[in-house]
Amino acid sequence: MARYLARRVFYLLLTLFLIASITFFLMKLMPGTPLNNQAKLTKAQIQIIYEQYGLNKPVWQQYLSYMINAVHGDFGTSFQFSNQEVSYLIGSRIGPSATIGIQGMILGVVFGTITGSISAIRKNTWVDGTANIISILGLSVPSFVLAIVLQYYIGLKLQWLPVAGWGGFASTVLPSIALAANPFATTSRFVRTEMVDVLGSDYIELARAKGMSKMGIVFHHALRNSLIPLVTVVGPLAVAIMTGSMVVENIFSIPGIGEQFVKSILTNDYPTIMGVTMLYSGLLCLVLLLTDIIYGLIDPRIRITGKGE
Repeated sequence: MARYLARRVFYLLLTLFLIASITFFLMKLMPGTPLNNQAKLTKAQIQIIYEQYGLNKPVWQQYLSYMINAVHGDFGTSFQFSNQEVSYLIGSRIGPSATIGIQGMILGVVFGTITGSISAIRKNTWVDGTANIISILGLSVPSFVLAIVLQYYIGLKLQWLPVAGWGGFASTVLPSIALAANPFATTSRFVRTEMVDVLGSDYIELARAKGMSKMGIVFHHALRNSLIPLVTVVGPLAVAIMTGSMVVENIFSIPGIGEQFVKSILTNDYPTIMGVTMLYSGLLCLVLLLTDIIYGLIDPRIRITGKGE
């Protein structure tokens, strides 16, 4: 297990290194500079700012400097917000992003599991067909489109919840629902498929022959065994939440990391772009690592296979 874990950690670090390197050089290819909107600055002032942030150095020197500082936890100072450390900007905005992300994940997984289970139990009925249609819509409709629909009808027309802004639990409901759509659809279809297979297995037939009730079979055997493989889709669900939150936060004017990331791209704020990218990448890699570990504990064959590689 130790060798299996060490190999996964090595892959994680290598992935983060490659992401940081590729993002850095792609970022330098972006048109414009961080001072595009500073028309009042003289050439002498621009030169001073470039020297202050090291932008006058060759790109390879900037890259080495950034990577060395990043290893020590220093992600630089934002160009957009004067004298604001990138780590401080991210830390001050991670709360709203984490709130709607976690709520969206819980909503999606819980209701997706319930819907998938009911769909499997009522296979080939109108209930199953309706659930499949809802799941397909959840996968097909982007989270930002759903966000706009929710904002218009529930927030503006019905005025049940705030249209935008950040101020209490009510303001988190609509963005959380928008983010929950993809995890809900993915979980629902996955649980349905797994439970249909489990319900048709031999040990389920044996449980029926022993006189176990239908609900007992569903909860004690079918649902439990169907949820174990669900661990494998935790990573993709996390990706859906992370990528979807960037646009959803802007739509609902939520002061989160996604909103900051979009603004940093528009203003060529290089340190913030790198900082947010590394945060998202690090969280995703961590989720995938935890998924590998949990699945390795559940299914020892994975560890055995990994040991023989």
